[in-house]
Amino acid sequence: MTTTGSDLVLQSPPFDSARLTTPKLMQEVTLATVPVLLAAVWFFGITALFIVAAACAGAMGAEWLFGQRTATGRRGATLGDGTALLTGVLMGLTLPPTIPLWMAFVGGLVGIGIGKLVWGGLGGNIFNPALVGRAFLQAAFPTALTTWRASGGADTLFHVDKGAFAIPFASSGVDAVTTATALSRMKFDAEFLPWLDLLRGNVAGSLGETSAGILILCGIWMGVRRLYDWRVPVTILVTVAVLGQIFHFVSPEKYPDALFMLFSGGLLYGAVFMATDPATSPTAPRGALIFGAGIGVLVVLIRLFGGLPEGVMYAILLMNATTPLIERVTQPRIFGR
Repeated sequence: MTTTGSDLVLQSPPFDSARLTTPKLMQEVTLATVPVLLAAVWFFGITALFIVAAACAGAMGAEWLFGQRTATGRRGATLGDGTALLTGVLMGLTLPPTIPLWMAFVGGLVGIGIGKLVWGGLGGNIFNPALVGRAFLQAAFPTALTTWRASGGADTLFHVDKGAFAIPFASSGVDAVTTATALSRMKFDAEFLPWLDLLRGNVAGSLGETSAGILILCGIWMGVRRLYDWRVPVTILVTVAVLGQIFHFVSPEKYPDALFMLFSGGLLYGAVFMATDPATSPTAPRGALIFGAGIGVLVVLIRLFGGLPEGVMYAILLMNATTPLIERVTQPRIFGR
């Protein structure tokens, strides 16, 4: 009797390969931003597409210029992982529709260069690169970053703002009637817009934050696909809703209700796309809950008592800084100890 093979198979670990790799994760999250980008084009015209493209060019340019090289010495070894493209898209969607394209390009450049590469590259950064780029633009060009125009629709779909093609560091002006965001009206005029307008997106704001309905659908899809730890966005939203409703109960004429707090500004966009960055948020379940609650508390405090109408960007960046400490104190014990 002869045998064709052995019943004993010897193999070294690992025995199961990961189905979700970094490039796949980046691709899926980038695809999840497509409805948000399409909504931005609908509300603010084709200029929104140019702004996001400029931010992507800056981010990918920084990755190509300063990132790792291939074994043969060619640049752009890490462009294939998709992080630079995603960073450019996410940062571009945080910008106002009136910003010049060169500023969006610089924001993408800074986001990857300072937000990612100076920390050692993928996974080594403490702060969300897209928000680092946005924070730099906020500090360097505060007027351009706080100039808004009302959302449009089919009538303005192919309208291109002249200010988008302004010469760098030259005065451009705004080729539209400026208006205040929902949070600015709440902060300075005690005016609360109907939550249905916020849900549809008929308000002024950054490119990716106006339509709460689109962001909710994208968040649900990403959660179903398990592209993020659900604890982070859910804890953020629950914290903001509870605190917002408490302040509204105490002084309803001064503070908005929970729905306004949830649907206005960049909260949903930040909770779904920014705070869930796996490199800058805790991995332990308890740590994710603490991280999300901290962001929610900071958002409410900045919105209601700070000098700025919005605080999502600063809340996420501040909690990014605490992530190493949160990870240290919330990591589960090693089995047997």
